[in-house]
Amino acid sequence: MLVMTHPVSRPFTVTDLEDMPDDGRRYELIDGELLVSPAPGWSHQEVLKVLCFTLHAACPRELRVLAAPFAVRMDHFNELQPDVLVTRFTDLTEENLPRAPLLAVEVISPSSGLRDRSLKKAVYERMRVPSYWLVDPNRDRPALTAYELAGGAYKEGAAVTGRQAWGASRPFGVQIVPADLVAGLWP
Repeated sequence: MLVMTHPVSRPFTVTDLEDMPDDGRRYELIDGELLVSPAPGWSHQEVLKVLCFTLHAACPRELRVLAAPFAVRMDHFNELQPDVLVTRFTDLTEENLPRAPLLAVEVISPSSGLRDRSLKKAVYERMRVPSYWLVDPNRDRPALTAYELAGGAYKEGAAVTGRQAWGASRPFGVQIVPADLVAGLWP
């Protein structure tokens, strides 16, 4: 991940993002600072795909499950692209989600762990995203940690590893088993 400052003494804006190259990297803004992440690897995408299918199968009609790249654009200086998000259908625009999703999920990659566990968690908390999940596709110990917003701060709601099943209730009922998310990664 690369954090860039603007060549002039002003913060980056979502308008600046529109001029970024379409080069496979993920460009996000947090408080006017540009975060540039490399294109995800195939294992990240495989986990993302399985998680999206799992969520989609349980998703009520009034909600939508979307995979990155899709922007959550809360204001002119902040635009994030969670790996997976769940939102109300009525909150979506064709271009972006202009309010907090009901769920934001980040799949941890070697280059994203620190950012996902600290910076993005803090930003999603500030945005008042009700649920934030971290999926760690570690081969020896795949894990999911779920945080729920309570009193304006995230509290750990679940931490499961391997074959442990977790039954989420927010934003809707669904069962997640970390080992199932990574089952297609290795023969």
